[in-house]
Amino acid sequence: MDPAGKASDAKFDDDDYPAYTMGRAAEMLGTTPGFLRSLDEAELITPQRSPGGHRRYSRYQLRLAARARELVDQGTALEAACRIIILEDQLEEAQRINAQLRRPD
Repeated sequence: MDPAGKASDAKFDDDDYPAYTMGRAAEMLGTTPGFLRSLDEAELITPQRSPGGHRRYSRYQLRLAARARELVDQGTALEAACRIIILEDQLEEAQRINAQLRRPD
């Protein structure tokens, strides 16, 4: 709660907030819960767990899962797709840091 007694909406703007259940995530991606479990096993995404032990996914994780599905649907092996996505993510982060470092103060 914020000082005024209202629930904070900040978590809804947070890309890393685990807002989606496995069923909802699979539905949004048009895939199966098994596909999401396979991404966890391949260590592409590690969903947080609810107090009851259920997997919960963030918007960021769903974007990675959607990219994995796209690559797998194109015929890329799951492990190769996961490696490609990890490298793409690392490159994007490095480019973001590089751009920040080049900005004049």
